Amino acid sequence: MIGWNIFPLFVVVTAVLAVVASVLALRDCRKSAIIASLFAVAVLGAFVVMLWVELERPPMRTMGETRLWYSLFLLVAGVATYAKWRFKWVLSFSTLLATVFMVINCLRPELHDKSLMPALQSAWFMPHVAVYMFSYALLGVATLLAIYYLVKRNESILPAIDNLLGGGLALFTVGMLTGALWAKQAWGEYWSWDAKEAWAAATWFLYLGAIHLRLMCPRGVQKFCIVLIVAFLSLQMCWYGVNYLPSAEKSVHSYNRNN
Repeated sequence: MIGWNIFPLFVVVTAVLAVVASVLALRDCRKSAIIASLFAVAVLGAFVVMLWVELERPPMRTMGETRLWYSLFLLVAGVATYAKWRFKWVLSFSTLLATVFMVINCLRPELHDKSLMPALQSAWFMPHVAVYMFSYALLGVATLLAIYYLVKRNESILPAIDNLLGGGLALFTVGMLTGALWAKQAWGEYWSWDAKEAWAAATWFLYLGAIHLRLMCPRGVQKFCIVLIVAFLSLQMCWYGVNYLPSAEKSVHSYNRNN
């Protein structure tokens, strides 16, 4: 298809703009870095809109399409974090992660067609996926900050971690709720405890546990950051890892295995 065939061009332009923004941030050119980052977001966002128009449906069905949204939201979360807390290095890490996911899409082009199976034609489908992807991006940046803390022991980044964690978990919760409403409409029950839903619940409890650990043991920052990293690994299992489990064949989410 035309849109996906020209995706590498958008990847190059987006990555170049994001790298320029990262360099500008490291050189303390804050306004220019933010402008370059916003241009990067705009370019990738333009491709998402173009693909949406071409497919005549939200580009959220295949794993490649969700990686596309994740790359976009990573760039958004990176520039938002930089604009608010002024961590010069955060744009470099968000750029790296977003580029990795975009390159994976270039190396593993997937079938993108206009069809949506009946279960995906629910009005809850788009908000469920979009909210989840944005929460994944926020929690991903929070994880990067947690790793940075473990290396540098920089206390100044803790407010940023707490805010990103709170926002990410709130969106993750909304994603689970909209997913339950979607499941009720598509399959007749709110929750089926299949592999994906079980890992989603485990991930939610891990992040909730991290928040409680932060509140109850404010001095246990190292343990808090380790829990965040473990929770993010659980999040990866929830997102795509479950697709490789034998139990995924019988899952109501089994359409992901064919994407």
